[in-house]
Amino acid sequence: MTMLKLFGTIFFCGLLSPSQEVLSGLSCAVSPGAMQKVLSDAILQNGLLQQHLQGLVLPNIMGEGGLLNSPTSITGLHLVQVRLPKLSVVLLPGIGVQLSIAAKLELSGNCLVGLLSELIDILVDVNITANIKCTNFESGTVQVVIEDCLCILGAVKIKLLSGLLSLSVNEIVLKQLTATLPALLCPVVDIVVNLVNIQLLGTLNAVIPVGTAGTIHYQLAMLPFPSGSFLGLDLDGAVKQVGGSIIPHDSSPSALPPLLDKLLVLGLRQSFLNAVLSLLVRIPPQTFTCTPEVFSSAGNLQKAIVTLLPTGCSACRGTSPLSVRLTLSGSPLILLEDNKATVELSVLIQVFVKRSDGLILNVLLLKADLSLNVHVSIAGGRLVLGLSLGSTSLSLESSDVGISNISNLKPHCSSLLAETLVPLINGALGIGIPLPNVLGIPLIKVDIRI
Repeated sequence: MTMLKLFGTIFFCGLLSPSQEVLSGLSCAVSPGAMQKVLSDAILQNGLLQQHLQGLVLPNIMGEGGLLNSPTSITGLHLVQVRLPKLSVVLLPGIGVQLSIAAKLELSGNCLVGLLSELIDILVDVNITANIKCTNFESGTVQVVIEDCLCILGAVKIKLLSGLLSLSVNEIVLKQLTATLPALLCPVVDIVVNLVNIQLLGTLNAVIPVGTAGTIHYQLAMLPFPSGSFLGLDLDGAVKQVGGSIIPHDSSPSALPPLLDKLLVLGLRQSFLNAVLSLLVRIPPQTFTCTPEVFSSAGNLQKAIVTLLPTGCSACRGTSPLSVRLTLSGSPLILLEDNKATVELSVLIQVFVKRSDGLILNVLLLKADLSLNVHVSIAGGRLVLGLSLGSTSLSLESSDVGISNISNLKPHCSSLLAETLVPLINGALGIGIPLPNVLGIPLIKVDIRI
């Protein structure tokens, strides 16, 4: 057990320094190819980079000595096509993401060598590498900046209509493009990255309905944290009741376990989940007759209680059967430990009989403290919690008929709660906790860690 105080959290991301309080949690990670595909789709496949490159204004190329030692000038040079672009992503610990784009640029213009004017086609390999960093975190939003953009030219192929190409023309073109292209391409990449930032990080700032109970306004809880193996996104959310107020919860940073071979890790804290549970689990008191026809466990409970009734209690030995009312006491609390999640819940169990004069006789008022095992899964972009009864602690609150020993009632009360209350809670949680469509990456076959 760490010496730091553990508060609990379900993770889809988050990382913090050792000096901060740790919130334990559940983590969800997706494969490295998923984020690379999203960035490739946003930058390349949707034509965003190509669209902004079309606006390039290329300077004229002037050189001394070309074919037959005549001065050479290339004018009207423009981009015709961006061929076979490829994108790759590498994480830079403590900095951000290194984005590399490799492409072939097809340029065309007019070439004048001496008195000979003709069309010139230039095919140049370029490799652009840019370090992308998130900064200026405020109210769930971040600013993305590009640092150290580097553009390297590779092979250059030049084709003249006449085919009369000298080495000097090739040298002039290569020298001029090397001097001018990087200064033109890096600003375009900067514009494209900022547009993609608005598009992708906007997925982290979303208001999502939670059935008909309320809404969750998701936001980043802190700056994205890049390590050498993953990018951590610590999510938080304002949970609001329909027509009501925001349910408060602790928004301290979360702790994140290292996950190998994963590129994107997301996290949700325990306090946030408790706010959502308070929103979803609102079950009104349940009242039913203690007969086997209703629930088998109810009939067994009645038999056990009857044996505890004092012999002189004529009022509670009438023809009317016992009734039971189950009432939630407070909101459920989820507790997260290593590889384990439980929900703690208190329930008041009132066993009563309605007398012939219309008055209610309180036979027993019990308090049951439940520990419910939690199975966590993701389905349809939602975090689903499935509960099963783990243990029950039973205590006597009061009895109008003088019952004091309830030790024999625990197994019957546990069966009754498992048969009646737990299915109701699972029904309320069945809609799941909606998750934001983070960076447009679908949550399919994800890894979940507590």
